[in-house]
Amino acid sequence: MKNSTTAASNCNYNMVAASDSNTLSSRRQRPPTTTNNNNNPFHPTAAGEEQPHRFSTTSDTATACDDLSPPTDINNNPNPSFDITSASPLSKSPWSSQVAPESHSHTCLRGSLVRKEGHIYSLAATGDLLYTGSESKNIRVWKNQKEFSGFKSGSGFVKSIIIAGETIFTGHQDGKIRIWKASRKDPSLHKRIGTLPTFRAKFKSSFNPSNYVEVKKHRNAIWIKHTDAISCLSLSEDGSLLYSGSWDRTFKVWRISDSKCLESVKAHEDAVNAVAAGFDGLLFTGSADGSVKVWHRQIEGKGVTRHFLSQTLLKQESAVTSLAVDPAGSVLYCGSSDGLVNFWERGKFLSHGGVLRGHKLAVMCVAVAGDLVFSGSADMSICVWRREAAGHVCLSVLTGHGGPVKCLAVEEEKGSNNCGGGGRRYILYSGSTDKSVKIWRVLEQGEAMQPPAVVTPPSARRRRQQQYVESNGAGWSDFSFVQTSELLHAR
Repeated sequence: MKNSTTAASNCNYNMVAASDSNTLSSRRQRPPTTTNNNNNPFHPTAAGEEQPHRFSTTSDTATACDDLSPPTDINNNPNPSFDITSASPLSKSPWSSQVAPESHSHTCLRGSLVRKEGHIYSLAATGDLLYTGSESKNIRVWKNQKEFSGFKSGSGFVKSIIIAGETIFTGHQDGKIRIWKASRKDPSLHKRIGTLPTFRAKFKSSFNPSNYVEVKKHRNAIWIKHTDAISCLSLSEDGSLLYSGSWDRTFKVWRISDSKCLESVKAHEDAVNAVAAGFDGLLFTGSADGSVKVWHRQIEGKGVTRHFLSQTLLKQESAVTSLAVDPAGSVLYCGSSDGLVNFWERGKFLSHGGVLRGHKLAVMCVAVAGDLVFSGSADMSICVWRREAAGHVCLSVLTGHGGPVKCLAVEEEKGSNNCGGGGRRYILYSGSTDKSVKIWRVLEQGEAMQPPAVVTPPSARRRRQQQYVESNGAGWSDFSFVQTSELLHAR
């Protein structure tokens, strides 16, 4: 596949029924991309985070949803050799928004934003504004596909961005949360109004020995402070609490009204990669230790908040990289480094609903809007799924990035006619290690794609082979006679 083209291709996926959820643990598998944590982009000590891998960048192309006709020559005949990147000086601009033909009416690429500031780690969208965070320590603000504003954090890669009304929270590599607000007189100006934990809180806590906890061997720190990179942020349902997850294996609870840290919980045995505040006062956490846990919030007199472990939804070898709860609060989705998206349903008491298979490499981010689910992957693609009564169907696979897709943000598009079909339509933003952000328009309505045969990772395929041989009492010498179709059902 050429990086200079954008296409929607068939979705390679397989649905695992809820009745098979009890066999999930028996099919655990390591991430197919690596066997060394130093090269694993999902491990907190990976070079992909501390010292990001360099990816070759190529000229981006974009697809306009309003003009699907192919380019023509002087005689108005189709010109198959047309190359938008060579024809336009925008390909050499620090940011670009270009136009090219599109092959699917229900998905289209509207533009590409390129800023030579390193890998894109975080995105947040609100209204017509898009906030992007990268390894350059800058937060860029974009409006109508043009750079609108920007502000610098001073230190620490921008790992996470979340917006609460007029306030912007950013989580950083240095373990701090910074708080920003835009000027009411000039919205293009942003001012930092605080840091979590506050200097006053740190100073006050440092005098009490009981406020210190052991974070590493022979090293103590005050409990209100993260001691490693902040990987994720989430807001409670009522917007009063901010949750932060960190590579220090904890999540912390912050009261937004007074910037006070209410609680710190050692949640996992490895880095916390994802937090998602859900329904019924529940908090979901996912970790590099391969687990997804459910925490129940209780309020104990005078506003004291405590979180208690309710259950563990998943325990596997592959790292959990992302979590997302649908807007209706009915389904929890989990992406992991084995390329799978697991989901659990609220209406069935958080029972395992199934698995979405659409990626060849690790799933790095998941986003949900309406009935649509988006999964971004290290295979440089984005799968678009639609939840239906009978299950999930794959609408398309969005390609065009030249590196792993690290983050996604989605907003419903309002005030315009539907593009190529009925139903709601959404604007999807995808950030990648190729230093670009792509802007897609996706319609909720669209024909499902016929899935091809599932490509099973070698490690998982060998385990199924072994299970088949053991269950049928055959030796490995007889394995050559086993049909592939039999293996796919030998679970």
